[in-house]
Parts: sequence; C-alpha cells; structure tokens
Amino acid sequence: MSSAPSEPGSGGAKSSTPKRGRLVLALARLALAASILALWEYAATYWVDPFWLAKPSDIAVRLTELALSGDLWLHGRATVTNAFLGLLASVLIGVPIGLLFGANRFLADTIEPFFLGLYSLPRVALAPLFILWLGIGDLSKIVMAFSMVVFVVVLNTYEGVRAVDREQLDMIRVMRGSQFYLVRRVILPSVTPWVFASIRAGVGLALVGAVLGEFLGANRGLGWYVEFSAGRLDVLGVFSGLFALLGIGIAFNEIARAIEARFMRYRGE
Repeated sequence: MSSAPSEPGSGGAKSSTPKRGRLVLALARLALAASILALWEYAATYWVDPFWLAKPSDIAVRLTELALSGDLWLHGRATVTNAFLGLLASVLIGVPIGLLFGANRFLADTIEPFFLGLYSLPRVALAPLFILWLGIGDLSKIVMAFSMVVFVVVLNTYEGVRAVDREQLDMIRVMRGSQFYLVRRVILPSVTPWVFASIRAGVGLALVGAVLGEFLGANRGLGWYVEFSAGRLDVLGVFSGLFALLGIGIAFNEIARAIEARFMRYRGE
C-alpha cells in the first residue's frame, strides 16, 4: 500500500518556523528596548533633573561625538582587549585545572578549602596590589579580569567532570577503552556545556575586572572614561560610558552564544 502523499510545501513551512521564531524574538526585543528608552527619555525630560539622569537622545549624541573623534574606539578597544585576554587566559588555564581536580579526587579535596577561600576573597581588595605589582598598564587589567573569571571556569569544569555518568565510564573501562577514547568521547562532551556556561558568566565578570582596574589606575579605557566624567560631574559622560559597556557586554554574550550553538551543531546535538 502506497503512503499518502505529503502536502505540498510542508517542508518549507517546517524550515521557516525557526526563522519566524527568531524574527518574532528580535521584534520583541526591539519593542522592549524602544519602550524602555522612550520611558527613560520622558522621565529625564519631565520628571527628573537632567543633572541626575541623562537623556538617551543626549547619550546618543555624545557617543556619536566620541566615535567621530576616535575616543570611543580608543577607550573601547582598551577595555575589550583587556577583558577578552583575561577571559581567554581563564579558559586556557581554568579548564585544565578543573579537569585535573576531576581526575584526582584526593588532590581536589586537599586544595578545595584554600581554593574556595581565594574564591571568596573580594577581588576588589586585590586590585590595588595588582596596580602596585604590575603598574597601570594593560597587564594589571588583564590579571584583574583573569582573577574574576578563572575560579568560575575551574569550578564549572570540575562539576562537569563530576557529572559524568560513572556507569558509562565503568563500561568503557571493562571494554578496555583507551584513556584517550574515554576523555574524547565521554568526559569532554560532558564538560563542554559547563565550560560554555562559565564563559557566558565570565563575560560580565571579565568586563567588571577590566573596568575595576581602569577605575583604580589607567590612562584609557571605558572605565577610565566613566571615572574621569564622574570627577568632572559630567553625568552625560558617565551614562555614555555605561551605555558603551552595555553594548559591549551584549555583543560579547551574543558571540559566545553563537560559538556555543555552532559547536553543538558540529557535535550533532
């Protein structure tokens, strides 16, 4: 018996559904952003003294001026570079440490109290030391961003190793699977989502670390620009710097999300 013919165009409808969903989501986000900005503009015009709350329209003008003068690129590049390098170093160093902790439970139990103690230590208290040791150059900002993120990466990677199915590990060992096969086929696939989760969380932390370092000692960067504007009672400059940081944070998160989605598609998940 022949099967019933499929409806014409049904495949196209299925393939277009995700696109429509993404379009609806994008429109919803634009509508939300426009509503917030409109309410903010109205409040800054009629309800609040502009000295305390800058208008979004004025912020757009200031950011345009900074972009045309090249200052936005100068300060933004410094902050983005330091945050990115701190985040990258955290992943390159934190993931192997997390894997090591997961592979050696005795080592993890021995180090854990000291590690968590360092993790609980406010990095704000370390920032002056980084400035004294490394100067006001970029290195102190990179190390500050690194110190904000590396603990999150290590802990997430460690939890990813602990979440591996022990029965599956035992089965592969019984079948005499090599250690390389075990790591490549079982441990790394289990750890990968945890690593990407730590990267998404680390984006904001890396920016916080870079900006905090710029607050305490720098001659460029968006954190420096915000601090400089606040010292001159330039509320518009403060909000402009914050808006630029907001845009960078959104862009970083979307890039991390896109990389994770592409990687998961490559793995066939």
